[in-house]
Amino acid sequence: MFWLFIAAGLLLLTLGAEALIRGATSIAKRLGLSDLLIGVTLVGFGTSSPELVSSLGAAFAGSPGVAVGNVVGSNIANILLILGLAALIAPIPVGAEGFRRDAPVLVLSTLAAIGVSMTGEYGRIAGVVFIAALAAYLATAYITEKRAAQAQLIDIPHEAPRPLLPSLIFTIAGLALLIGGAKLLVTGAIGIATALNISETLIGLTIVAIGTSLPELVTSVVASLRGKSDLAFGNVVGSNIYNILGILGATALIHPVAAPLAIIRFDNWIMAAATAALVFFAMSRNRIGRTEGMMLLICYIVYIGFLAMNA
Repeated sequence: MFWLFIAAGLLLLTLGAEALIRGATSIAKRLGLSDLLIGVTLVGFGTSSPELVSSLGAAFAGSPGVAVGNVVGSNIANILLILGLAALIAPIPVGAEGFRRDAPVLVLSTLAAIGVSMTGEYGRIAGVVFIAALAAYLATAYITEKRAAQAQLIDIPHEAPRPLLPSLIFTIAGLALLIGGAKLLVTGAIGIATALNISETLIGLTIVAIGTSLPELVTSVVASLRGKSDLAFGNVVGSNIYNILGILGATALIHPVAAPLAIIRFDNWIMAAATAALVFFAMSRNRIGRTEGMMLLICYIVYIGFLAMNA
């Protein structure tokens, strides 16, 4: 039965990613926004919805290892697994201006998550600060990107806007399929993992994190195959920012959770190292090529292997 859940979940994720890509890119063109911005906001945050549902559910169920491990594990998987795989499919160019805006937010949010965890709990004060920071980031990203788009369109012939309603329908349907698929997948994965007597923190860092990150994985891979590398990169950056500021922030605000000691001692620093690698690769050559993608994938395999050996 659990394997059927996994198969159905993967099918829904694939269909949802395709619909989301079509709808989001159409909206971006109509509003004059770049693929990077739509990836950072609508696609990045939308595909992170399964993490939000999973973390809140785990917090209310009294499973902080799953709630926090889901976010930390997802951020690690987004960079090492998803971005690595997307870069292997097609090298990812990085827009310098957009990344100069987003990189500091990604780094600071990662450091903030680690710093708050050192207190032993993600409490309501931290939740309020995280949510406020997310709102400020979204406003800044929209304003700066809109101004840049308007400046570039001054001497460009006007194009007839595409109908907005079909694009919104595609986008909403894609998000719904992604969320439903992730729920089926995670339910099946947790059922199998529980039968194997794996610790809840390990489940959160691996099974749940990878399961809830599959929307990002499928979306980024489809985006790379469709030649939308900016969308794939923005999806990962936006998801990681939202995972910390939005998901951890909302979880801490609604139902404060303890920070698992194992994550404080080890996994937080893997997340920090992965984030540093993303920033270094992106800034050194303004692109993430196949060599860097392979390096990221190898690091993820080593990380998962270490967790499995120390379970």
